Amino acid sequence: MSDTFKITRRAFTGSALASTTLGTAALAQQTNDPALYQQLKNENVSNAETGAVKRNISGFTNKDWRPYFSNTRNGVILVDTLSRALHFWSEDQSVYKLFPTSVPETPELTRTGRTKITRKRVGPDWRPTPNMLKRNPDWPSYIPAGPDNPLGTHAMYLTWKFYRIHGTHDTRKIGRRSSSGCIGLFNEHIEELFNLSKVGTQVLLI
Repeated sequence: MSDTFKITRRAFTGSALASTTLGTAALAQQTNDPALYQQLKNENVSNAETGAVKRNISGFTNKDWRPYFSNTRNGVILVDTLSRALHFWSEDQSVYKLFPTSVPETPELTRTGRTKITRKRVGPDWRPTPNMLKRNPDWPSYIPAGPDNPLGTHAMYLTWKFYRIHGTHDTRKIGRRSSSGCIGLFNEHIEELFNLSKVGTQVLLI
């Protein structure tokens, strides 16, 4: 294994703890499964000794699209950064999906407002932003598609430069403030959302 992949695996995927997250990933295959809700609720409760961070799902409830969009043309995605959940409605409103997400680590990294999907990619590659490389000079400048890629299996690009809705191979991140700005989903969920969405789908982050 090359030094590059040693760095990326340590920094992004946490393979040493991967076995502890397989149960959550399996539960996540069912988008609105109550078992997933309970799993996330009980998992990683804050502990003063370990420093574990409790996942926030207190607001993980269904929403209506009308307070947020004037129409559902091309489908609509609402990302609630407070409850750490993504809501999707199809254009004809016959499909509604609710997914747990990761959100940016700090308010400074969080962007809110209206955007839309401009590009979709299966097996995305990844380049850290200039600011990321300043903060983490040991990170590689490029990671190809694969198990070390922090964008997971699918990515949807927005009108905002460097911002994406994407998957993650590190399932510990879901339900937490753990990203550098993007919105992350379980790989099973981003694949489902990827197939439901299209270029032009409206996106609102609140």
